Amino acid sequence: MAPSTTKTTVKKNAENINSRLSMVMKTGKYVLGYKQTLKSLLNGKAKLVLLANNTPPLRKSEIEYYAMLAKTGVHHYNGNNIELDIIRSVPADSA
Repeated sequence: MAPSTTKTTVKKNAENINSRLSMVMKTGKYVLGYKQTLKSLLNGKAKLVLLANNTPPLRKSEIEYYAMLAKTGVHHYNGNNIELDIIRSVPADSA
């Protein structure tokens, strides 16, 4: 596979995730933060967990462990927490 094809595919996937995330933030239920995420996982209410790439390793492994026990999906977002916050604050129709 050519490197340009890989970059294009990665960019399209990132845009797709960003647009879906923006839509969920506008229309769905979500929690932010480590403690709320753990509570949601322990109560069995979480359906998907997004982890930024700069999440501390210990917290990341703990969240992954509880998500595995709760049979909840974990997605490793290919951006840091600042990029996730920018997506969260941008309306879905302008993202």
